[in-house]
Amino acid sequence: MMIQSLINYFEKKQQEKKTTNLHIALGVFAGKIGFFLNILLFIIKLIIGFISGSVSIMADAMNNLSDTVSSILTLVGFYISGKPADQNHPYGHERFEYISGMLVSISIIVVGFRFLTSSIERIKTPQAVHINSTIIFILLFSILIKVWQGVFYKKIAEKIHSETLIASSKDSIYDVYITISVLISASIQWLTRLEIDGYVSFLIACYIIVNGILLIRGFINELIGMRPNQKEIDKMKKYLASVPSIVGYHDLLIHQYGPRKTFASVHIEIDDRLNLNEAHEIVDQIEQQFKDELAVDLVCHIDPVNLHDTQQQFVRKEIRRIVQEIHPELKIHDIRLDIHEKPAKILFDLVLPATVYPVTEEELTKKIQQKVNVRIGDYSVIITFDHTYLL
Repeated sequence: MMIQSLINYFEKKQQEKKTTNLHIALGVFAGKIGFFLNILLFIIKLIIGFISGSVSIMADAMNNLSDTVSSILTLVGFYISGKPADQNHPYGHERFEYISGMLVSISIIVVGFRFLTSSIERIKTPQAVHINSTIIFILLFSILIKVWQGVFYKKIAEKIHSETLIASSKDSIYDVYITISVLISASIQWLTRLEIDGYVSFLIACYIIVNGILLIRGFINELIGMRPNQKEIDKMKKYLASVPSIVGYHDLLIHQYGPRKTFASVHIEIDDRLNLNEAHEIVDQIEQQFKDELAVDLVCHIDPVNLHDTQQQFVRKEIRRIVQEIHPELKIHDIRLDIHEKPAKILFDLVLPATVYPVTEEELTKKIQQKVNVRIGDYSVIITFDHTYLL
């Protein structure tokens, strides 16, 4: 409740200032809050680490210093990603947010390896740890701060669709686990005098390194280009299916230049009896709706479809049946006839998902050709295979 009130208050102030880019302002705000909390925790834990002589507490303190660096990188990332498009970067700078997130992940791994070496030294030469109730109370307090910070990051990340803040939120929750481990270790050592500090620190270091690697992998995938979220694809499909003036759609491609910058293209099938102005009006409406409702810059390609010729209708239905009989996951589109050559040609595009149908294109073409000769007649089958489209 407190977190949402804080976010609402900040949004209200930004609206009063007439801020044009609220999501960047929220990202910067999150980075500033994170910087303040992380530097505070670093100083507190470093002091109690020196007082107690616990390498695991000092390792936890250095982890908070890493988080402070991460907050700075988050701030820089949001400042740069918020820059408008220019002549050299016509699609904007939002992908820099992925780069800053990757740098955050690298800093996490570096800190993890530092902990690892210090932990090994402590295991080799164990030392007494001096713990008291005050130190335990401070560690409990730091856990509450990190839980609050993790929820705060997550709330803003969900609001502005920020992968960097999602990574920071996960990092904060990892810190909670780390500090809980340190607290348990300190309490056990305080009560039983068992020297487990170095072993706990070693496990913490391994945990930090593994999670840093997983975060880097996620950001690398974003930079390379991943399949879009299925929910986003389903939203586009739902809208296209609701347009009564189009016969069908296919060959959807989506390009993302950051978490809030999406471009797409799609082929739409329309009745070939419509004139150019009518077709253009349909395309304009679809593109505008995508922009307004889905925040997607869409470009439509028109495929005219003959809906009144009985022979073409027969061929279209029969080809679909043939392909479905071969494998139900196969999809076809752009079916057309060329009767001006001998033999006449049936041309179409076939979407071939490799995980579903492992045969070669030549084998599949041969199977379809044989069935066409038996069930449709003396037609030559010309197939264009699609492998990368989303629809």
